[in-house]
Amino acid sequence: MPIQRHDDGGITRLTLDRPERMNAMDPEMREQLLENLMDIRSDPSRRALVITGAGGHFCTGADVQAMGERKRGFKTGRMMIRNSAHRYVALIQDLDIPVIASVPGHAAGVGWAIALAADVILAAPQARFTAAFVRIGLAPDGGLVWQLARALGQYAAKEIVLTGRTVEAEEAGRLGLVTRVVADGALETETQAMAERLASGPTLALAMAKRQFMAAQSPGFVPFLENEALMQPVMQLTEDNAEGIAAFREKRKAQFKGE
Repeated sequence: MPIQRHDDGGITRLTLDRPERMNAMDPEMREQLLENLMDIRSDPSRRALVITGAGGHFCTGADVQAMGERKRGFKTGRMMIRNSAHRYVALIQDLDIPVIASVPGHAAGVGWAIALAADVILAAPQARFTAAFVRIGLAPDGGLVWQLARALGQYAAKEIVLTGRTVEAEEAGRLGLVTRVVADGALETETQAMAERLASGPTLALAMAKRQFMAAQSPGFVPFLENEALMQPVMQLTEDNAEGIAAFREKRKAQFKGE
């Protein structure tokens, strides 16, 4: 099972569990994540959610090795994005209960978007964050740009997205991209303590506070995702995307031509 679920009282823990692929998202993992999130949303006994990853990493985005060779049409590509990444990041952000992303290692691409959709991000000193889309010739998805631009301002966010560079835990803490970088070896303890604190809070008041934060940001997250869904299917038709995927598989530097 690529998603391990553990319920303890009102706290649910979802563990992304494909450690052999650094918890990269494949279709089965995406489907199970959606199913669990929808179940959590409809269960009034849930009071806090923790999302983490197995094997020392959080999630390294979509599994590039599993991406098909055949180019998809625009309509199919747009539908797939709206029905996968957009659904689960929107669900995470829209949950009435507090969501904690517990990041032990690398969070890349849509994996970083998942973490940013949470309400609290706790990071180990070994955590690192990468907007990796440009490395395979794609525009970001999962609402990553929306989240980064609001957290950093557009110029700092652009530098991270356009270069595809890695943000180490210390810098992420300094920039306000995580709630807190915890002491080495303390991530599990700190995550549990935070989950218990939030789960013991006034659930409805916390839900309304989350709604206020969403209302304070314009344009809204869902309209942004709609615009994003128009772009990524086009990018998946480009030669640069094909070259980026080939270079990833062959463990070499991509040679992009802007085509």
